[in-house]
Amino acid sequence: MLYHASQTPDLKELIPHVSNHGKPLVYFSEKRENTLVYLCNAVEKCCLENGFKHNGIYKKWASYGFNSDGRLMLDEYYPNATYETYKGVGGFIYSVSKASGFTDLEGIPFAKTADHAVKTAGCEFVSDAYEALCEAEKKGLIILAHYEDNSPKRLEWIRRTILNEYRDAVNKPDYRFFLEKKFGNIINK
Repeated sequence: MLYHASQTPDLKELIPHVSNHGKPLVYFSEKRENTLVYLCNAVEKCCLENGFKHNGIYKKWASYGFNSDGRLMLDEYYPNATYETYKGVGGFIYSVSKASGFTDLEGIPFAKTADHAVKTAGCEFVSDAYEALCEAEKKGLIILAHYEDNSPKRLEWIRRTILNEYRDAVNKPDYRFFLEKKFGNIINK
């Protein structure tokens, strides 16, 4: 099976949409736990909770990577980021048959894409994405890296990265708003 996360209930098929890669795709993972991070977009949630009006697609926030054995590692770039982003957020994880027509997504372990509509085979409701992430961590399926465990070198990397991201986000008001809210101590120095 392959898995796909969505905020939309009752999908019978998953339709490609223009994505971070600039072309219409549907994204999947061979690992259910890897889709949990897609149940919420921190940028969109921050904007909506703070009354920031935005038209169009929200910039994606993806502070995760993969360790040497391919496990998803969710990094916190600010204190309590995982809790703030995912606590109380529900969503749906759709499963699809692992048939032909999927392409490996280079650089992301266990990820696949489809450039065509894919019929769903099942759907699981996740009532709290944060609790699901914590459960996956307890089982050793993912790694949650907490902000307070960042080394001074890593904190400096975060500082430089945020400043560069903010500078480069001139035409992304939603993303700039998010960065100002979460990293004002870095941006306003």
